[in-house]
Amino acid sequence: MALDSNLLRRLRALLGDGGVIADAARCLAYESDGLGLERGVAEVVLLPAHTHEAAAAMRLLAEARVPVVARGAGTGLSGGATPVAGGAVIGTARMRKVLHVDAVDRWARVQAGVVNVDLTRACAHERLFYAPDPSSQQACTIGGNVANNSGGPHCFRYGSTGRHVLGLTVVTATGEVLELGGPGPEDEGLDLIGLFVGSEGMLGLATEVIVRLVPEPEEVETLLAIFKELDPCCDAVSDMIAARLEPSAIEILDKLTIEAVEASVLRAGYPKDAEAVLLIEVDGGHEEVDATVKDILAICARRGAIEVRRAKDAYERKKLWAGRKGAFGAMGRIAPDLYVADVVAPRTKLREIVRYATDVARERALKLSNVFHAGDGNLHPNISYDRRDADQVRRVLEAGDLIMQRCVDLGGALTGEHGVGLEKREQMCMVYGDVDLDEMTRARRALDPSGRLNPGKLMPIRGCREVRTRKPLGEVAVEHIHEQGHAGGRV
Repeated sequence: MALDSNLLRRLRALLGDGGVIADAARCLAYESDGLGLERGVAEVVLLPAHTHEAAAAMRLLAEARVPVVARGAGTGLSGGATPVAGGAVIGTARMRKVLHVDAVDRWARVQAGVVNVDLTRACAHERLFYAPDPSSQQACTIGGNVANNSGGPHCFRYGSTGRHVLGLTVVTATGEVLELGGPGPEDEGLDLIGLFVGSEGMLGLATEVIVRLVPEPEEVETLLAIFKELDPCCDAVSDMIAARLEPSAIEILDKLTIEAVEASVLRAGYPKDAEAVLLIEVDGGHEEVDATVKDILAICARRGAIEVRRAKDAYERKKLWAGRKGAFGAMGRIAPDLYVADVVAPRTKLREIVRYATDVARERALKLSNVFHAGDGNLHPNISYDRRDADQVRRVLEAGDLIMQRCVDLGGALTGEHGVGLEKREQMCMVYGDVDLDEMTRARRALDPSGRLNPGKLMPIRGCREVRTRKPLGEVAVEHIHEQGHAGGRV
């Protein structure tokens, strides 16, 4: 359905021609996020430059009852930023200012469209940094990180996004501006920031974020442990956790991932004959780093590592991490598309779930690679495929469902950092019953009674007792808009 011409005129008067995209061809650039399996075309894309523009635009859209999807850089991998039919996308691409850095109290206020790594660059001269570092750190935005409570390699020690958010400026579905928290002492009462972080754009649009900054460590050591087999590599991680070691990052890359990275422009010097490598970083004071590294070397030796390399300098350290963070992109050398699963398993079960995922993929003639935040038990079994082949897509989704179910059965979770979005919406029933989902929906309705914000995401459309199916996106949007108030409040 085309938006009313008067509404478009008012939006252009508010945001300027550069802030409104209504041409269908240009809107195609916003048809999906990193989950290319789910696509939709918005009627209009709005790019406000600051909070007041975003609030005024939201008020106009509320008057016209237009559904709204928030979008950062579009690097999300769960379909959370996929447009809905007849709706608008509000992007934060023009909200990219670091508004204030307080080096004494160690916090910064930024607009939601600030790219993650740019925040660290902005405070590097103060020897401070922003700790959460998703693999898409060079492109993803702080607002998107807030929406999904994003993690990253160094979150093993420093924690995911939620631990570092001190305050939020939020535009509600009706265009009201809320100020939540701040850099001072925590507010009394309900933790509304905790409710908002990870809500995937269903409670409001974050336009500004106040974040905690962390001092640069005194010393950093980066290790690359090389293994002939994947199983002992996983076991070494379990041993480190059992020994209560706290490196800042523990990552695993398997053979297929290593081969893809080393064949790309991101080649990092990973040994191509290895079945797996552990990329470990330790930071802190000199004595702490030295003691932790000695313990890690002993564990790796006991588990049969054939070699442990130590980065000689900052350049070599950066190269090793560039290979890890660019691994998803390098997988394009194997197939045109990549399904990046995001699941969590108990760290004592790493070996078991990796084996299971490998077997599931092999039985369906799929190419599976593993690269994951091993310290957190946050696995990414990645399946390379071609989405033009409908049968391949079916097998990929089936494999993803089985891996998710296995993780849940072992005491894990559906997602560690990417969010639920469209990808895992129906699988929420693997973890939550009707009562749990009803309570989540009540919280959502308290801030968005109309259900206009990011409709069709996160919450299952069908009751948990019914057979789970993946519905076409257009069907999702229509069903949501027409079935508000459906029994149990599931949207």
